[in-house]
Amino acid sequence: MNTFAFIGMGNMARAIADGFIASGRIEGKNMRAYAPHFERLEAYCAPRGICACHSTSEALDGADTVIMAVKPYILPGVLEEYGQALAGKAVLSVVTGWTLERYREALGDIARVQYVMPNTPCSVRAGMLLFEEATSLTEQERAEALDLFACMGEVAVLPTHLMATGAAVSGCGPAFVAMMIEAMADAGVKYGLPRATAYKLASQTALGTGRMQLETGAHPGAIKDGVCSPGGTTIRGVEALEAAGMRFAFMDAVRAVMDASK
Repeated sequence: MNTFAFIGMGNMARAIADGFIASGRIEGKNMRAYAPHFERLEAYCAPRGICACHSTSEALDGADTVIMAVKPYILPGVLEEYGQALAGKAVLSVVTGWTLERYREALGDIARVQYVMPNTPCSVRAGMLLFEEATSLTEQERAEALDLFACMGEVAVLPTHLMATGAAVSGCGPAFVAMMIEAMADAGVKYGLPRATAYKLASQTALGTGRMQLETGAHPGAIKDGVCSPGGTTIRGVEALEAAGMRFAFMDAVRAVMDASK
């Protein structure tokens, strides 16, 4: 995997490209990209040394690895028109719902495919990247892909039937967590904190709590209990969150994503 072609350059593809560059593993000059709005694409690519291309064919030409990052409803047309140009290439697909089986239905075995579901924190090397267990990459390509994406965060390998669930939690999760951070910061502003300070306090608290859970393996409930003193202030806040249905709201958000993905 030496030269990468990005087909589609939306938020997720940009997060991956930025993660590649930030990791120091892949330089911009080894990446090519195509997206429909060339001026917008070039404005993103030029400062990073990425080659902005005028067509899918131009992006694919000379690339040995393809990052397929178009919208799910667009992909069938892309595969129909450019499927033969993928022959012999490794395709790392971040198109939601497009498993290895779906690619085989569309292309047969002309390309080697790995379904990956990253999230946007990949851009700051703090992502969560889900690899479908099923793959048609060679053993070496699979190892290279796992190693490369691990430079952008944590990697988990999931069976096909759990990829959608994993994507609902980690792929959509940054939006849910950002809403939580925004709400906590708004509360801080309400009671006098400057906006920038409120964001910093809320974001660092979210980051630190997540790191504490990952590094200690502690149950989230135990972390919560460790902050709640008998008759104290935190337990009153916990009571308010429970009364507002916070747990159900997060669980229902994942349910809504799962329903939409069916």
